[in-house]
Amino acid sequence: MKESRSYKVFKVCNAIILLFIVFITLYPFLNVVAQSFSSESYINSGKVNLIPRGFNIDTYKTVTKDAMFWTNYKNTVVYSVVGTAISMFLTTIFAYALSKKRLLGRKFLTMFAVFTMFFNGGLIPNYVLINSLGFGNSIWAIVIPGAISIYNMLIMKSFFENMPEELEEAAAIDGLNTYGMLFRIVLPLSKAVIATMVLFYAVGHWNSWFPAFLYLDQKELFPVTIYLRNMIAGATGVTSAGATSADNLTQISANIKSVTMVLTILPILTIYPFVQRYFVTGIMLGSVKQ
Repeated sequence: MKESRSYKVFKVCNAIILLFIVFITLYPFLNVVAQSFSSESYINSGKVNLIPRGFNIDTYKTVTKDAMFWTNYKNTVVYSVVGTAISMFLTTIFAYALSKKRLLGRKFLTMFAVFTMFFNGGLIPNYVLINSLGFGNSIWAIVIPGAISIYNMLIMKSFFENMPEELEEAAAIDGLNTYGMLFRIVLPLSKAVIATMVLFYAVGHWNSWFPAFLYLDQKELFPVTIYLRNMIAGATGVTSAGATSADNLTQISANIKSVTMVLTILPILTIYPFVQRYFVTGIMLGSVKQ
């Protein structure tokens, strides 16, 4: 069909608006990347925008030579993998159980779960509870307290509710029990929503810093986000590591924040393209009635 002039004008305007939105979205990140490769004189004078000025990688060398940075980086990977695995297991079985109308007390359990989205015990009671359980200075203080996101659970619950009941009825006739239905029928058909939830949880654990700041006292247990937080707060222990002159110290202090942010976000940028195609599908399938 031949496109009308008004439709062509609409497409041009739509493309311009979307390009503008993309630009203003990417600009802060590209600016941080440019600053991480720029020299301190250009950074301090505010001349760095999208292109590095006075190309310099001294700070990258200094940070990557710091053993504590890699220790915290490894901690973040461990916390993210273990935390995501625990969260996915608990969220999946909870959502699957609540999706069954025959479950006794289903409405009460759903209301109880939703209640926790709006009310909690408070910071001090949570701190006392975690330490009384013996979770202080351990991985469990990071991965257990927020293991289930009620928002994510409700999305998965809605997704499971929209699956045809005939599938499970046929599986029951073939002799499968509840666990067999879940692991052999339901989960293989739920790849989109599972990939979406894995992304949500992984990014959440990767970016999390406050639980570690609250419950961990040993630097060897900190995630890399605490390392970044200390840099932003003005910590100088790492900036002096590997610095051999006053010029190096000045350079490092000028772009240590941008360098650390770039190194921290790289894994997420690497993984995201592989799960992005499931993202919209998983959200829509879990929230829209079929």
